Amino acid sequence: MKKLIISLLALAFLLGSCDLTELNKNEKDPSDVPGEPLFSNAQVNMGTFLHNTNVNVNIFKLISQQWTTTTYTAEPRYEIDTRAIPDNVWITLYRDVLVDLQESKAKIKNDEFIPAGEKKNKIATIEVMNVLAYSTLAKIFGDVPYGKEALDPKNTQPSYTDDAEIYENLMSRLNTAIGNFDTNAASFGSADVFYNGDVDKWVKFANSLKMRLAITMADAKPSMAQKAIQNAAPNAFTSNADNALIPFQSSPPTTNPVWEALVQSGRDDYLPANTMVDKMNNLNDPRRPIFITKVDTTDDNIDNPEFVGAPYGEQNDYPAFSHFSSEIERRDRPGMILSYSEVEFILAEAVERGYSVSGTAQSHYNEAIRADMEFWGVSNSDINTYLAQTSVDYSTAPGTWKEKIGTQKWLGSFLQGIQGWTVARRLDYPKLVLPPNAQASAVPTRFTYPADEQNFNEQNYNSAASAIGGDELTTKLFWDQN
Repeated sequence: MKKLIISLLALAFLLGSCDLTELNKNEKDPSDVPGEPLFSNAQVNMGTFLHNTNVNVNIFKLISQQWTTTTYTAEPRYEIDTRAIPDNVWITLYRDVLVDLQESKAKIKNDEFIPAGEKKNKIATIEVMNVLAYSTLAKIFGDVPYGKEALDPKNTQPSYTDDAEIYENLMSRLNTAIGNFDTNAASFGSADVFYNGDVDKWVKFANSLKMRLAITMADAKPSMAQKAIQNAAPNAFTSNADNALIPFQSSPPTTNPVWEALVQSGRDDYLPANTMVDKMNNLNDPRRPIFITKVDTTDDNIDNPEFVGAPYGEQNDYPAFSHFSSEIERRDRPGMILSYSEVEFILAEAVERGYSVSGTAQSHYNEAIRADMEFWGVSNSDINTYLAQTSVDYSTAPGTWKEKIGTQKWLGSFLQGIQGWTVARRLDYPKLVLPPNAQASAVPTRFTYPADEQNFNEQNYNSAASAIGGDELTTKLFWDQN
């Protein structure tokens, strides 16, 4: 399960910031690869996976119904097995992220030349990345192989761990990591792609990630979720300056995967989905011109030459609909891993659930929307106008708090496909509609397990499938109670 060399992508990030003499090693010998570039590689692979648009690997922008396709409709109609998408997701997160993190930790732990405080920070940082990767796997599949057994290349038949148990253990690992950070000691420095070795930022990120995990299981484990959020909130993100981002570059091979799919490929495969655009139109959302273009007004067949989303899951004529904007197509646009806006939406929900956190649901809701819009460059006056609308104002917007928060959080998760899909699964808002000729009986609530697991790990696969209630696209995970 282990690559023999560090990928060019991670090295490209490192070469821009490290002394070249530090990399003067035999990179073809895996035993000679230091822990630091292994960690960088895991970060780059994780960030690239989350923002990938390759239909063989990541179709979550489609599953969340924020994007749709033109000619090839298999993925928005939930035909995920044809391209072995579950297998590729599985391989990417286990082999390209978790195995690198495991090896990085082992190298750093055994390096006698790293000062104690620095070593402690590096291991804590690796643990937070482990939590990010494993929670992503569990959020996609449910029960999955977990821990050392899952990462042993000699073990082709690992057992599966209950996803609720995984979440509980991940919370414990986060608590330990947070307690082990030493803000007075060094860490990864420039080898840290997200925060350049800023330990204070990692403490905030770990607490914000803890809030994400907690709110995900709030309906299934309310007491645990409440305690975790109340504990983490004072030490989580407080502004957009804290956002966890992967800084894609302007030159290959470190460019943004969205640019690669929309521009470099020279193909017209993707369009903004009407599911998203219609909601933004109804709310006069000022992010529209930042996200998408207006339809070409020279086309006489267009009735409304404004922002027009393509019907989700149908074959669509590329010129007839809005396209993604030049900002979205920017090759060096950073990719979001976890945002201050998301933390504020969690706090708004926490207030509605009766948790002991500061502020009101409305104040956190407003701040969440404002933070996302400011991140995208919306003017303050446009933000204020948006928030003042009857359809947006928290006191007058229609629906329950789940609908208000769910809809706005889903809009704020643009380009974060897994997060948008999770909001819709967990809160049931916005209501995602099954497209025509769908290959599922309902909008998917999980991915089916990889074919390789079914073929080569049959006994453990069968046990896991039975434990979660069936290996189906529509099986609900333990936290999906609505």
